[in-house]
Parts: sequence; C-alpha cells; structure tokens
Amino acid sequence: MTVPLIQKMKRGGEKIVMVTCYDYSFARLIDEAGVDIVLVGDSLGMVIQGQKSTLPVTLEEMIYHSRCVARGLTRPLLVTDMPFMSYQSSQGEAIKNAGRLLKEGKAESIKLEGGVEVADLIHRMNRIGIPVMGHIGLQPQSFHKYGGYKIQGKTPQEERHLLEDALAVQEAGCWSVVLEGVPVDVAQKITGRLKIPTVGIGCGPSCDGQVLVLYDLLGMNPDFNPRFLKRYANLAEVVTESVSLFRQEVKDQRFPTEEHGVRRNVIDATLKIRQRNASGT
Repeated sequence: MTVPLIQKMKRGGEKIVMVTCYDYSFARLIDEAGVDIVLVGDSLGMVIQGQKSTLPVTLEEMIYHSRCVARGLTRPLLVTDMPFMSYQSSQGEAIKNAGRLLKEGKAESIKLEGGVEVADLIHRMNRIGIPVMGHIGLQPQSFHKYGGYKIQGKTPQEERHLLEDALAVQEAGCWSVVLEGVPVDVAQKITGRLKIPTVGIGCGPSCDGQVLVLYDLLGMNPDFNPRFLKRYANLAEVVTESVSLFRQEVKDQRFPTEEHGVRRNVIDATLKIRQRNASGT
C-alpha cells in the first residue's frame, strides 16, 4: 500500500482499515490479515509501558518499536507517531526527528497531532518529501489542556474550529487525517468536506476508514471498555487460562514429558550431518 493508493480508496468509496501495533510478532499476523495501514502509536506508552498517558514516550522508543513492526510487514503502509515534544519546539528539530523515524524507524509516513497551529510545519515537511498524516479532535498529547480525554466538537464553536483544523492540515499537505473523539454528525461533515481520507476512532461509520489498537480489539485488557471499542476476541481470558494450565502441568509433573526433550541420538545424528555437509562429502 502507498499514499496514492489509499487516497484512491476514498475516491472509490472503499473503506480503509488501520490497526495500531507495536511489535514484530503481531505485525506479521496483521500483515497476513490484509489491513491497509499499520500505525505505531505513541499509545505504546499506556498499552506497552503501563504509563498513565502518552507524554513520557521518547523518540528513541518510537524509532525502536517502528523498526520492529517494519520487519513484520510486506503489504500495509507503515505510519509512526511523532511523540510529545519531538515536533513542538522548532521546525528544524521536528524535521530532523521526522527524518529519523523514516530512516531509522523505517516508517513510510509520520503522524502528528494538531490543526491550524501545525499547518506550517506540515507544509514544510510535505515540500521536502516527508508524508504526514494529521490527527485532530481529541488529541491525547494535549489531555492536560482539555482537562482529560474529552470529546471534541460538541458545541458549534468547537465544531467550527475542528473544520478549520481539518481544512488547514489538508491545505498544508496532509495525505490523510485521523479524527478521534468527534461527534458522529461532525465527523460526517468533515469527511464530506475533505478531499483527503479521514480515519476515525470513536466517530461513527461515516469516516473513510477506521482504526483500533490491536490489543483493544483482541480484548487484551478487560478493564478497558470505552463506548467506541468492539472486541473481536477475548485474549485476556485465553492467555490467563493457557498460562494457568502450563503452571498446573509443571506443578503436577505432566509437562515436560520425554517427547518434549531432545535425545542424545538425535543430537549425534545432527552433528554428523553438519560435519558431513562441512566436509562436502
């Protein structure tokens, strides 16, 4: 998948599927499932690290996880979040950090939060060949400003500001934009006004695509149950039951059995084959 192909999907009315992932093993499975975009989100701070927000996540951590995910992908477009304070201090620093995500993290696009206030930065990145995905509405990196993770666009004034942000990032050169925590009717209006694809989370069915965190859709955290989430599995239960069974079998001396051990004659045969191959006989 490429940026032009994904933009073509909007024009053709085909829905876009994006999944947030953080490691190689899951990336391989997502790749086989045929999704269009894989996002390495700074949400790893909460999902993987157990932090209370995304703010502590560093650029080095994003590069590391992006590189791991990239190794598992063959088809989807890889997008990586720019973490908090990796793009807010200066344009020069932001471009340098975005370049590192592409060069070292193997990302094919970066994603950053903000609207009108980051339009100039998006424009400059776009001009020098760094693809940018926007992110407006509920912006997790600004949760202190909002006083929490709150729905955006509930009042006419907020709705107007959201549309201004959406048009600003489109004009600046974003190839797509994530809408998070926006009322269904507002998301529908924004999607209808934009030429670039919208990918929604918690915004209803009208967006051009949808994104969920892999751990959430697999039901890895039973305590996380927001309204926007649909669980497609209950892996929390599967993992707990599987590990409990392993523990009990070890305690009861039912695992391992002889069939789970390597026998000496097998080792000797393997060594002889290696020696024969090395000698060319």
